[in-house]
This record gives sequence, C-alpha cells and structure tokens, in this order.
Amino acid sequence: MQIRPISRADLDAVLALELATFGEHCYPDFFFRQALDAWPTGFLGAFVDGKLAGYLLRVSGEQPGRHWLLSLAVSPMQQGRGIGKSLLSTCLEDCRHGVDELLLTVAPDNPARHLYSRMGFENLGLEADYFGVGEHRLLLRWQR
Repeated sequence: MQIRPISRADLDAVLALELATFGEHCYPDFFFRQALDAWPTGFLGAFVDGKLAGYLLRVSGEQPGRHWLLSLAVSPMQQGRGIGKSLLSTCLEDCRHGVDELLLTVAPDNPARHLYSRMGFENLGLEADYFGVGEHRLLLRWQR
C-alpha cells in the first residue's frame, strides 16, 4: 500500500469511492476539486496495486491549531485490511506538527468509531440531527 497526496488525476477515483462508500451522503464532484486547491496537504489517498483504495480529507478550522477530519473513506471491497488505520495514522503523524486537536463526526452505528477510539479519539457527545432529522453523529476529538 502507498499513501500519498491526492492529485488532480485521482479525482475521478475519489468521487467513485465516495459514491460507493457514502451513497446519498456523499460530497459532490466539484467539492473534491475545491478541496484539492484549498487543502492539498490534508487530502491523502491510499493506493493498492496503483488503485485508490481509500482517502482522507483533513482541513484547518477557524481556530488556530484546530483541524477537522471531514472524511475518511475506504472502498467497501477493501475494508478490514488496515487501510483506514494507515490513513489515520499518517494523518495523526502529520498533526503532531502544529495541530493541537483534530475533530470529526461519525454515525453512532458506524464501526469506524472503534478505530477512532483505538487511535486516541475521545467521545465529546452526541450531536442530534447533525445531518437532518434522525441523522445523529458522535463528536470525537484527538488532542496532541
């Protein structure tokens, strides 16, 4: 597996992975092009045999030292192989240089919440109706 920054040539694969992973809750295609321009160092891909198997998008927040993990997606066919953990480990290593805290939201029933817990994220509580009625999310935080 190779982890490297996403390039413009990877954007079609990122969108396809996003659709396969998140369905109706996916980001639109133009968002990824803008994300590449705005946060290129926080937009990482995991590649297996040259194909995108997962991606992560970390962005800076309004407060200095606070970042957000907007998305961590692993292809459904590649899940359970350590790809998400590798992406998150790379992200957290990058965060050790100037990032005080990393926040994210995750659905309470998403198995990824266990990975976040193992990687040092603490649960700050439930955000009811985060993405609309009945779309609750847990707010998690990692601190340097």
